[in-house]
Amino acid sequence: MTATKPETSFRPQASFSSLSVRHLNSLDALLLVCVVGVAILVGNSVRHMLAPLSSPTMAPLHLNIAYLPGYALRTTLRMFAALALSLVFTFCYATLAAKNRRAEQVLIPLLDVLQSVPILGFLTFTVTFFLGLFPGRVLGAEFAAIFTIFTSQAWNLALGMYQSLKNVPDELEEAARCFGLTSWQKFWRLEVPCAVPSLVWNSMMSMAGGWFMVVYSETITVGNTHIVLPGIGSYVGVAITQRNIWAVLAAIVAMLLVILAYDQIVFRPLASWATRFRQETGPSTASVPEPWILRTLRHTRLLSLLGDMILGVARKLGTLPLGGRFRPPSQQGQPVAARWLWWSVWVVILLVALEQAGTYASAFYTSRQILHVFMLGCITLLRVVSMVCLASIIWVPVGVWLGLDSARARRAQLVVQYCAAFPANLFFPIFVVGIIRFGLVPDIWLTPLMILGAQWYILFNVIGGTSSFPGALLEVGRNFNVSGMLWWRKIMLPGVIPYYLTGVMAASGGAWNAAVASEMAQWGDITLKAHGIGSYIAQATVEGSTSRVALGVVIMSLFVMAMNWVVWRPLSEYAYRRLKFS
Repeated sequence: MTATKPETSFRPQASFSSLSVRHLNSLDALLLVCVVGVAILVGNSVRHMLAPLSSPTMAPLHLNIAYLPGYALRTTLRMFAALALSLVFTFCYATLAAKNRRAEQVLIPLLDVLQSVPILGFLTFTVTFFLGLFPGRVLGAEFAAIFTIFTSQAWNLALGMYQSLKNVPDELEEAARCFGLTSWQKFWRLEVPCAVPSLVWNSMMSMAGGWFMVVYSETITVGNTHIVLPGIGSYVGVAITQRNIWAVLAAIVAMLLVILAYDQIVFRPLASWATRFRQETGPSTASVPEPWILRTLRHTRLLSLLGDMILGVARKLGTLPLGGRFRPPSQQGQPVAARWLWWSVWVVILLVALEQAGTYASAFYTSRQILHVFMLGCITLLRVVSMVCLASIIWVPVGVWLGLDSARARRAQLVVQYCAAFPANLFFPIFVVGIIRFGLVPDIWLTPLMILGAQWYILFNVIGGTSSFPGALLEVGRNFNVSGMLWWRKIMLPGVIPYYLTGVMAASGGAWNAAVASEMAQWGDITLKAHGIGSYIAQATVEGSTSRVALGVVIMSLFVMAMNWVVWRPLSEYAYRRLKFS
């Protein structure tokens, strides 16, 4: 007995040393080389951020294809840095909104406003702020680029996590109370696992939105400020300026490879891991194939051990008895005096903000100018509505056809995810070349560009809705020989409309954001402009006119919010009440 105790107490250390000396396999060695190589490349890329803007490292970009791998790495680092900031913001913002009722009354409407603001509208203000924060340093421009990408990712993630935290099943809440979990333990062991599927899915979609902003965030042109950060986006910008269509095509291929690489290495394993946190227990959860990267890592020894150690530390941190014991929310309302004080403070803040906005508007704008921008907004609204209707006519029947077969649906969803992740604005130069070549009217032929990337949200959600359609109802329709338009009106469309509305809301928001880029497209020294509020904001940004940018952004945001509050929200609530399967 006494001889075996020392051996038992030192077993972890002995196993680790023996693992590092004798049991490392060739796969461990290969992955370690890859990890060290990536770490060196990342460190070298980060080192350039600390250089001055006038240093030799800020030389003009080269269109030689040999430079593309390095540019791709720099862009990918910015994308994941923005995603990390978005996740930190999401955990703080969404948790506060879900846990504090007073904060919720302010933060959720504010999030709705932030989602409505066109992403490129932030560029004029953030560039000035960050360049002033780090004068003469590349770091300021890098932060401006990362923040621009952050604004295309954070709002979607925060809203998804907020909805997950608010929809934790009541029986699980009761179980947490019965087990006596503290607020810290309940958050990490119940609420975060319930939000994991939404976080993973929205992270994938947010990366897609970030890629759209890469071209504009890495090539910063605001007034007299012109900064080019090395990356795929700036590579495309230089290629467009020099009218080099082959360089644009090379950038498209490089971006496809980058998206494929991080999807297979990062998001496919995360999506497979997130399936264990789904609340439904159907066959779709069990039939998800295991990604090849997880099978590869499972055959390693050192990395598996390190992963187990990290997970063990995370589990211990999640079980720390921090915070008070969980209690169900009190049904007693707030005191009347406290409610009146709370709302009085916000009414005063709103009145002060309106007074300041009115003073600014009277100093910088005329009623004629405001009316002109409003009419431009109506033109863009017409474009958005027409493109959303056209995309719906095309993709709803296609999505239903794909979703009715489970094998087709799985393959189609994978393809659609790749299509949604690819930034559609990389195809803009090809369209511009065609418009110039055939002498087409920009006001008409630039319009399809705004839905080029947003259309995939409609197709993906329709496929998902059709895949989850109850097979019993389809069988009833077949037994009664229901076909043609009657089948669409009475069976299929009522079942997929809730999913379709989710997709069309995302597509509409994406089209409004894309309007800033699509209504003013460039090829070399030729600039094509379509009449609309998007080209108004883009032109004002190039000229560095902060007042015009602010006017365009505010009016476009009002259009987007009006569409959401007057059209999409009421339709979604109606569909949830009347067309939900129970």
